[in-house]
Amino acid sequence: MKKITRVFFAILLCITFLGASFQMLEAATKYDSALAKWSRFEEAQDDMGGRFLLRATLYTAEYINLLMESEAEKNLWTASELEDYKYNFLRGIQMDDYIAVHLEIENLGATAHMAPFNEMVYLWIGNKKYTPVDYDQRFNLPLQGKRDGLVFFPRYDDKTGEPLLKKDMSLRFVMIGAASPVLSNREIRFTWDVKAESGVLAGTAADRMEVDRLLRRVEKLNGEKTDLETQLAAKNREIAEIMKRINELQGKR
Repeated sequence: MKKITRVFFAILLCITFLGASFQMLEAATKYDSALAKWSRFEEAQDDMGGRFLLRATLYTAEYINLLMESEAEKNLWTASELEDYKYNFLRGIQMDDYIAVHLEIENLGATAHMAPFNEMVYLWIGNKKYTPVDYDQRFNLPLQGKRDGLVFFPRYDDKTGEPLLKKDMSLRFVMIGAASPVLSNREIRFTWDVKAESGVLAGTAADRMEVDRLLRRVEKLNGEKTDLETQLAAKNREIAEIMKRINELQGKR
């Protein structure tokens, strides 16, 4: 009887292990598919055998969701642990304010001088061109070998606060040829067709990020409101002084 019980539990453990393995494999497969969808790669070579390799991964809601799912499966996180990790990850890539692009660069030729890096890359969102708001400062250092880091572009219109990705559109990332002698002034261009992300990045972490962003927006608007009120008060004082002088002049008649 004990032997049968031990065999039963061994079989049950094996089934549980296989089920978990299949779940991890499925999550990994989904992630690999998302990585292939949202990553772009190009390799350039010069006449001297120098090589310049660039991989750019666009952090979209779909990619992040599947990345988080893959990490949760690998680490056996609870739903609460997943949301906490996701929140910290989203804060790290500043997704509440910016469009993040992860760059992996390998320069195997004459030294690449990419400073200032915000003049080496830009992003077309629809028909409007944007330069980086921020980026990994290591990209400013002379490069021989590998380097990777994040580059951030605006996600919201600075004046209206409206999202730039509120409708389906194409994003075009460009690195100019001056980034490396290997490129010989030839641009590298990557394009992604992005669907409107409204409501796609769901969950507690996404809600917390949205609250953070809206609070910052309110703070900015309050600052602008104070400035406008100060300007209005100054205008009212000037008008009052002008009217006083007009009354004085008219009283002399």
